Amino acid sequence: MTLNKKIILFLLFAFNVFSFQIQAQKVMQNPFGRENLSLNGAWQYIIDPYQMGYLDYRQKPFDQSKNGKGGFYENITAPDKKTRVEYNFDFEPSLQVPGDWNSQDSRLLFYEGTIWYKKDFIVNQKSDKNYFLYFAAVNYECHVYLNGKKLGMHKGGFTPFQFDVTSQLHNGKNFVVVMVDNVRKKDEVPTVNTDWWNYGGITRDVTLISTPKSYIDDYKIQLAKNEKDIIEGFIQLKGSTEKEKVTVEIPELKIKSTFPTDENGYASIKIPVKDVNYWSPENPKLYDVKISTKTDKNTDKIGFRTIKTVNKDILLNGKSIFLKGISVHDENPLVGGRLKSEGDIRMILNWAKELGCNYIRLAHYTHNETMLRLADEIGLLVWAEVPVYWTISWTNEDTYKNAENQLTVGIERDKNRASVIVWSVGNETPVSKERNIFMGKLIDKVKSLDDTRLVAAALEIERNGYSVTVEDPLGEKLDLASFNEYGGWYWSEPKELPKYNFDIKFNKPVVISEFGADALAGFHADDDTVWSEEYQELFYKNQLNMLEKIDGLRGMTPWILVDFKSPRRQNPKYQNFWNRKGLISETGHKKKAYFILQNYYKNKTLTKK
Repeated sequence: MTLNKKIILFLLFAFNVFSFQIQAQKVMQNPFGRENLSLNGAWQYIIDPYQMGYLDYRQKPFDQSKNGKGGFYENITAPDKKTRVEYNFDFEPSLQVPGDWNSQDSRLLFYEGTIWYKKDFIVNQKSDKNYFLYFAAVNYECHVYLNGKKLGMHKGGFTPFQFDVTSQLHNGKNFVVVMVDNVRKKDEVPTVNTDWWNYGGITRDVTLISTPKSYIDDYKIQLAKNEKDIIEGFIQLKGSTEKEKVTVEIPELKIKSTFPTDENGYASIKIPVKDVNYWSPENPKLYDVKISTKTDKNTDKIGFRTIKTVNKDILLNGKSIFLKGISVHDENPLVGGRLKSEGDIRMILNWAKELGCNYIRLAHYTHNETMLRLADEIGLLVWAEVPVYWTISWTNEDTYKNAENQLTVGIERDKNRASVIVWSVGNETPVSKERNIFMGKLIDKVKSLDDTRLVAAALEIERNGYSVTVEDPLGEKLDLASFNEYGGWYWSEPKELPKYNFDIKFNKPVVISEFGADALAGFHADDDTVWSEEYQELFYKNQLNMLEKIDGLRGMTPWILVDFKSPRRQNPKYQNFWNRKGLISETGHKKKAYFILQNYYKNKTLTKK
């Protein structure tokens, strides 16, 4: 073999190895508004705790070998008599997608490891279309293969991703195989230590999206910063080799404007508007917004509102507002596992509305896009968060890149949702120089991506006697003095709470991002008995009285709407792997404290101090 041939072969091999590690692509805006083929439903699965389907006996990935063969992704189901195959998807059981594996198979309740998913589907492929394989979320790390060939991989359990599969699809029968690994790791986001269930699997929708060759990939159409009469944003086309014109229509506002794109398919938009019916929790008005080119069109429902802070006040559409909130996890307590359908999500949001909320904190990670769209529709303001939770690897560069990517994807996906007023960069992170740098960079990233919303984090407090101090240096860069405090549960007692006062070092609106106490629904005792509904009831009474003394109190999201599963909560009598701080139990029972908060919100009026 000549030297040149050897070099060429080496480069081809190196390219293949590199291509196997390609990250998933940035997702398009409004994917479910596109023509698509749902791949939801039953997927066959193989439990693979040793990653036998991915690694050879030397722990080298099969998909990075010279021939790329040997892995479960080949989907060999009918081998000839001389071929040894140690798996067969055809004889395996199935899991429902979307859905986590922990709640679907009793063997997998506590399972953390690798599972392979396989789905067959048929496509009538058209030559004038692009095709994208879209995943709304897979927890945590996944490797995706189409017809036996690797598309790429993705990290992050709560953010969407996609692959352009136009050239890899077969006209007719196809199969997709996904290796999912939900093992917790020190340098990932979140890290090994959390207080929620590590639900593994393909937890949200999977769909095959088709677009024209030149298509509308992304757009932002929102009111300009602090402007109630100007819509500002952009439209990004892909696939076009020439400059085009893009039309934006909002028929109800009598708007029809056309903008030229540059050589990169990008068009900046600015449209004066009048007589806008502004979006708010009391009036969740959404407009049909139509975007079109000569080859493509996309329709979205978008609300228009402004949000800003002035000293210790929060102004929605220029008017003071008190955020009557509650924290929410992405979990269905009634049937177990992640929220899987629109019906599941509506149930949770309706419970929040019934409580009297105009605001929810989506903790502690990016929630389902459907959740945000329904919040738009129903009228609930949203705090959206990235899972920078407790103590992560502050000095690890890859950890930061992962956190920034998850934050960026969430902002890009939900930038047109009127309900989102707060981007949060983390929860209960301990103060240190390294942490301040890490989270400070995240705050700067948010502001570079979206300067029309507020930036926050759930900070911690310090105590000295009956004085509670909030002085985390990160607060200087945030728009809210937002913090968690658990007086009456993790420190002190409910009857002592009226003695406490707060010293908050920032001239900013105060939003209490968490407070709470556990109660087992149906367990009744005197109000000194922990775990009882009476204890939680007294806790809420005294917490609310204590917080009312805070100058600049502008909202709260108590912890939490509903009891949720957590491996940390092991008391067999009162917890049994449930965090019992919910105001509603896993059976839908409203605890006594629920009615205390409901009554407080019903009678709460905003009084400037």
